[in-house]
Amino acid sequence: MKKVLVFGTFDRLHPGHLSFLKQAKKYGQLFVLVARDQTVEKMKRKKPQQKARRRINEIKKTGLATKVFLGNLKNKYLSLKKIRPDTICLGYDQVFFIKNLPKKIKEFSLKTKIIRLKAYKPNIYKSSKLSIATK
Repeated sequence: MKKVLVFGTFDRLHPGHLSFLKQAKKYGQLFVLVARDQTVEKMKRKKPQQKARRRINEIKKTGLATKVFLGNLKNKYLSLKKIRPDTICLGYDQVFFIKNLPKKIKEFSLKTKIIRLKAYKPNIYKSSKLSIATK
């Protein structure tokens, strides 16, 4: 079966995240990399609302993923080398760590396809919008 890799923060798992995971799963076995708290804070300039372990457990509860794991602090692309995904699915608005993906895919001698998935009600289900509403 084909391997699909997705990555992100997945803070306060919501219907937009679930749509993303379900869309990605259609391409094969789903491997979900969850950003570490330190990475989220560095990239988004704010702490996640939930700790990484909780975010991982919430994704596991969905039953959608074959494996859910934390990203590597030192090498953000190490999971590519380990998992060797056939496909990487990106969120419609995903911006972090994607610029170098084609280069890293080539460097690791992979034939991985990159697919940008569709948004699910982005005016409602977007973590940044939901966090404002819940503060």
